[in-house]
Amino acid sequence: MSDYKLGLEYALQQDQNDDLKSYRNQFYIPKDKKGNDLIYMTGNSLGLQPKSTKYYVNQELEDWANLGVEGHLEAKNPWLSYHEFLTESMAKVVGAKPIEVVVMNTLTANLHFMMVSFYQPTKARYKILIESDAFPSDKYAVESQLRHHGFDDKAGLILWKPRKDEELLNYADLEAILEAQGDEIALIMIGGVNYYTGQYFDLKRITKLGHKHGCNVGFDCAHGAGNVALDLHDSGADFAVWCTYKYLNSGPGSLAGCFVHERHAYNKKLNRFTGWWSHNKQTRFNMRDEFDQLPGAEGWQLSNPPILSMAAIKASLDMFNDVGFENLIEKSKKLTGYFEFLLKQLGKDTIRIITPSNPEERGCQLSIQVKNADKTLHDKLTEVGVISDWREPDVIRCAPTPFYNSFEDVYRLVEKLKNILSPS
Repeated sequence: MSDYKLGLEYALQQDQNDDLKSYRNQFYIPKDKKGNDLIYMTGNSLGLQPKSTKYYVNQELEDWANLGVEGHLEAKNPWLSYHEFLTESMAKVVGAKPIEVVVMNTLTANLHFMMVSFYQPTKARYKILIESDAFPSDKYAVESQLRHHGFDDKAGLILWKPRKDEELLNYADLEAILEAQGDEIALIMIGGVNYYTGQYFDLKRITKLGHKHGCNVGFDCAHGAGNVALDLHDSGADFAVWCTYKYLNSGPGSLAGCFVHERHAYNKKLNRFTGWWSHNKQTRFNMRDEFDQLPGAEGWQLSNPPILSMAAIKASLDMFNDVGFENLIEKSKKLTGYFEFLLKQLGKDTIRIITPSNPEERGCQLSIQVKNADKTLHDKLTEVGVISDWREPDVIRCAPTPFYNSFEDVYRLVEKLKNILSPS
């Protein structure tokens, strides 16, 4: 969509014509001290709360109150199999088969559990390749895996870096690294959407390249799940992990998701940590049986899951089912395209967008640099009712999220930014 127009009237007309406009009213929008809606642009950090969440959680609180332990079998949504209520919906969101997906643990914990299985170093092939500006937790996790296996965490870490005076990563450089060092690399672990630049990587291309050189390939999709069409199954990746509190709106610190490709589903020889929740469901409560591993991603579970957190995830996923993820993506591209259009009107000498301009290479987030600005600019935006996200050294991240952000939100954000930069 390239026929964007200036002016508030255009934004209001787009909102009026938006088939998804009613969903905004299904979320709690934070308000200022006067009771006005804030402009919330940080769904890439913490998604807003669906109004239905309290009812989903209250259902489990009531069943716990009324049934006690019997809720495992007799609750309206029996707790024993509660995670299964999430599987099909989550699989749709990340483009996977149900056997490939499970909701469990938290993000970095899942990354470690995946590396137990898919980082199997030898003396000759032990290195791990990541983006040079990977999310810190990913970097810390892979460094600790190198140390755990007895390797130097600096010599064993290979960084895919952007070129000089550029922010985005280039696939030709990745190919060159693998041509030169591919036989030394045991694992490629990339953030599916880079947290800082918003660059959405071609997961299938990276996976094919990695597998060509004998590397296992995994992705941290924290900034991709619920934001872009990940198509994890078709990507061929060995594994992926993601959180659910950003675009999946499940609440702070909520449970995470995990993908293990179908080709690994029945491989019981694959090394892993285990617990009773990865044991055969039919005999799990016999207690004294030898371990009998479940097939698929469920076979990586350890403990019985926290139901209250899963109830919040279910509330959100039911909304995704209702709206249709492809419809969210369609609106997202229009909304972020409009945001980009308005920012460019401020002038290239003032604003620089480091996120890719190709809508297929980004989600809803735009990362912007403002010439000669520091964190005081972000602070001023906050003061005028914009909740955005500052990342050192000089980037403001804004994510117009299609579930609850409007074209009017985007218009007013840019107007406030313009007034701060050029006060009348």
